[in-house]
Amino acid sequence: MSTPSGPVRNNAEVRIAPCGDHFLLTWERGSRLRMAAAAQRLVRTCWAEWNLADHGVEPSRGFRQVLGLADDAPVPGLFDLATTVTPDSLPALYQTLYDVILRKRTTECVLRLRGKGGRVFRMVAEPVRIAPGSLVWAVRAVLIDVTADRRRREAAHRAEREARREHERAEAVAEIADVLREAVLPHFQDELDTHGLEAAAVYRPDAREAGVGGDWYKARKLPDGRLLIALGDARGHGLEAVTLMAKLRYALAGLAYTEQPVEQLTQWLNEVACADGSESTATAIIARYHPERALLRWTCAGHPRPVLVREGHATQLPAPEGGPDLSLGVLSGTVYSATATPLEIGDIVLMYSDGLTERRPADPDKDTDRFLSAAARCFQEAAPGIGHAGLQEYAERLTACLNDPHRTDDATLLALRRINT
Repeated sequence: MSTPSGPVRNNAEVRIAPCGDHFLLTWERGSRLRMAAAAQRLVRTCWAEWNLADHGVEPSRGFRQVLGLADDAPVPGLFDLATTVTPDSLPALYQTLYDVILRKRTTECVLRLRGKGGRVFRMVAEPVRIAPGSLVWAVRAVLIDVTADRRRREAAHRAEREARREHERAEAVAEIADVLREAVLPHFQDELDTHGLEAAAVYRPDAREAGVGGDWYKARKLPDGRLLIALGDARGHGLEAVTLMAKLRYALAGLAYTEQPVEQLTQWLNEVACADGSESTATAIIARYHPERALLRWTCAGHPRPVLVREGHATQLPAPEGGPDLSLGVLSGTVYSATATPLEIGDIVLMYSDGLTERRPADPDKDTDRFLSAAARCFQEAAPGIGHAGLQEYAERLTACLNDPHRTDDATLLALRRINT
């Protein structure tokens, strides 16, 4: 239809019905019925009224479409609804009909339809009475498709349950790892003093991994009067890393009683790691201190080399000939070499894991320079006091100086100081 302002769309619905020998023609502008059906389709809502006297049904125009019925399918009667819903929905449906028809209450329930889609509807039903207080002669109900909302809610609940299980698993792993670490990491005070060494250790877990890592250390007396000293870092994080750490530490403790040189101990420890599987790799410093000669003999299996602090100057000890050698667990049959470092009274040897110095992007030379600078600066600012407490305080300050909130690994520092015996 044309107007002065231009063409305008005109919606109208024409109906023709027999009326005796004539036809009745009705003309309704706006096509409100089609608009109502479209609205029902858009919001996935429909309604119907079921007559209890003659079992008739008056559905909304979009009733079949919203419920997914064929255009020519019969509209289910009130009690036929039981055949369209899943068995688990029947109790709710029956209770709703009981409340509406007999108790004359408005109520609602959730129904899941039979079929592949498993669509879910919320039905809100009310009684229809001729007059207040009279018998119910019809049931009027609105059905709202809540399938998408239910699926999103169920997916959210599943994700929440999975997150809760994962959190509980992580807490359990962390608790087990903490107990295991407490059992295997030494807490020494003065037990090495009679053999000419003081020892102090600082361990800092990676907070993002709930304190579960593979760093380990050991310092203990041996029957031959010498001292076994070691520090290592098992590959990875989690309970597997802690398990490998404990396995290597206990294996070394037993092997050390053979009184074999440290290069042989390291070779045997490598075989233990190789036998554990292709993923069981670790780095380590394995050392033995000879009190009678004030001599530290040590091997390096892919680990950062120890640092010597003498009169406030920090230097990295030179690697054994041909070293540092391969990490433990990489290649069976690897031969390791050792080097000897004589210690003077007051010398401090620092062994550490790379988690203490490593930054992203990784640069081993810069990491080493950072450690050397911090070790010297902490010494010059305040020389370590006498006794185990003084050495422990120095190790704590040095660790704090190097600690980084963005650290991605656990960090360990083992400090040894030669004393006069």
